[in-house]
Parts: sequence; structure tokens; C-alpha cells
Amino acid sequence: MSEYRAPVREMLFVINELAGLEQLSRLSGFEEVTPDLVEAILQEAAQLADEVIAPTNQIGDAIGTRVEDGQVRVAPEFSAAYRQYVDGGWAGLTGNPKHGGQGLPFLINVAVEEMWQSANLAWSLCPLLTQGAVHALEAHGSDQLRAAYASRLTTGEWTGTMNLSEPQAGSDLAAIRTQAVPEGDHYRISGQKIFITYGDHDMTENVIHLVLARTKDAPEESRGLSLFLVPKRLPDKDGNAGDLNGVKVVSVENKLGIHGSPTCVLSFENAVGFLLGSEHNGLACMFTMMNHARLNVGLEGISIAARAYQQALAHARERVQGSAPGHEGRVTIIHHPDVRRMLMTIKAEIEAMRAVAYVTAAELDRARHDPDPQRRATYQARVDLTTPVVKGWIT
Repeated sequence: MSEYRAPVREMLFVINELAGLEQLSRLSGFEEVTPDLVEAILQEAAQLADEVIAPTNQIGDAIGTRVEDGQVRVAPEFSAAYRQYVDGGWAGLTGNPKHGGQGLPFLINVAVEEMWQSANLAWSLCPLLTQGAVHALEAHGSDQLRAAYASRLTTGEWTGTMNLSEPQAGSDLAAIRTQAVPEGDHYRISGQKIFITYGDHDMTENVIHLVLARTKDAPEESRGLSLFLVPKRLPDKDGNAGDLNGVKVVSVENKLGIHGSPTCVLSFENAVGFLLGSEHNGLACMFTMMNHARLNVGLEGISIAARAYQQALAHARERVQGSAPGHEGRVTIIHHPDVRRMLMTIKAEIEAMRAVAYVTAAELDRARHDPDPQRRATYQARVDLTTPVVKGWIT
């Protein structure tokens, strides 16, 4: 397998020429986001992706994950790469400065995320879900919950998950049976969730689950769902990860690919949970996280295609087969016109995909930060239009 090299030049072209970085830097809070700064960030991210994260890809796929003494174990190299990622401040790249983030545009985060995903998709899923959890917490959490959890999630000290599916409820969320019983200032959560990406691991000491569940006498169908924050470990009086909560790992799934990413079956056994938003409004709250995930899942399509293109190009330069006009003897297959056509078609499609995703990210930044409410609404309408395109077409 060829080594991964982040396509920084191509990324910068889209950011500067198509997504409109210059115009974005005129918005409040982004004044210092210059082309030179963005290039420096991408070069540093490329070094981490190329030299630290990418080498863990095959290792994680070979080692996989396992449950040991009630704890999911991932490849040690995943943990080491994650520690460098956190220590470098990458987890909080676009995070709220109040919670330890750097407040950079989402456009920059999309480019960096593409690198992580191309380097090692299995590894990248953990920070991706954590970012979504932060968005949901900031949008719907109480002041007390944000104070307890937002900073540790933003900085990557703790990680987050999304818990929707159950054995009898996949895409049909109306069939969810997980129960939430009120108890003082919290709830007791009981039920089973499946297909939970990074539902447990040993890269951090705490995992924060966002769980869809039903309160007693809730309305039927999805209208009766509420969203709860359920930590693996409850914070102690100093805010550090304390006693274990009632969240247990039943198993990890045997998958066809991305073996390094633990896809867990989780059992919530009278676990302490805290309501996000209001009761029976859980699906709307969860969509804050899901919409963020939709754009990032679309980005995965670009990332995998870009990595596959690099491998195909390297193979075409090495594989010797047949002859070609204008060349003596046997040639590598990159000299065959049809192979060159295929490679150029792939590259052109990747560039188009990257353009749509990055422009959507820039529009999302404008929808959040433009001072004019009418323009914000226009930008958000564009995001609403193109996000399904990013998710559906690119994947």
C-alpha cells in the first residue's frame, strides 16, 4: 500500500478560490484567519496525518478491537495517535473558545477532517462523533451540563457518542424501547443500544453518550422520544471522571471493514442520565448532532476516494504491462491512454466532490456568523439544500 500524502495544494485552492476564505475572514471572530494562517494549519495537519495517523491504519485493521474485563481495547497505536492529536489542540480547532476551543471556521475543520479520514477512517470516527456531541450539548444542554462536560469534550479529553439504534429499532426510531425514569435532578436510563461507534474504548478515561429514550407515558412514535446525556463515568466533585455509571459493553461487532473502530452493543442498566432540551423533543435535539454527522459522512466519501486515487496512481506508475505508442519495450500502465483517462476522471470527480463539501462548510460558517439575519437565513437555506447532496452523492 502506498503512503498517504495529504493533498494540501488542492485543498487550499478550493478554500481560497471557491469557498471564499477572503470573504469569510471579514466576519466577526474570523479576522485573523488569513490564507497564510490556513496554509500553516493545513501543513501541520498534513504532517500529523501522514506521519502519525496513517501508519496506524493497517495496524488497527489487523489488530481490531476486543472486550477485556468489561472494557473495549483498541490498538495501542490508536491511543498514541489520539494523544498527539489532543496535545496538538486539534480536537478544539473549531470549538467554542469559552470551552477551550480555537474558534476557527468550520471550513478549515472540514479540510483537516478529510486528512484524518483519508489517513485512517477507523480512527477518525471517534473525534468526528465527539464534535457532534459538543454541538448538541451547546445547543440543548443546561448551563450546569455545559459547565461539566463541554470543555472536556471540546478539547478531546473525553469523547462522545450517538445512541439511536436498538435490536428492534434501526431506521425505525419510533420502535425505541429504552426507558428513562425521573429521579431528582436526573433520570435512570435502562435499555440496549446497538451499532454504537466508539461506544467504549481505552483512548480516554470517559465516554459521554447521547441517548434517545422514552419517559413514562410518553406519546407514541418518535414524538415521545427524549435525549439524555449519559456518561460512562460520573464526574466527581472536582469534575474529573469518577465512579462507573450503569453503562456496560455487551460486545463489539464483527465487521467487514474498519476493524480498528469499535462498534459496540451497549447495555444501560439503571444508568444516571441528564435531560438535554425538553422531554419529548429528543429527535429534534439529536438532529443537531445528526446534521453535523451527515456533512462529515459525506466528507468520508471524498477522503476514501482521495486515498484510493493515490493508491491507484502509485500502482499505475509501478505496474509493468504491454507496450504503448512512442515507447520502446514494456511500459508501466500509466502510459496506456485508457488508464490515464480513468485516473484523470477519478481526480476530476474528487475535485468536484471536495468543492461541493467545502463550499457547503463555508456557507455553514456564514449562516452562523454573518451579522445580518436575512443573509444568515439565505446561507442556511443553501446548507439545507447542499448537505443532502454532499451526503447522498459523495458517498
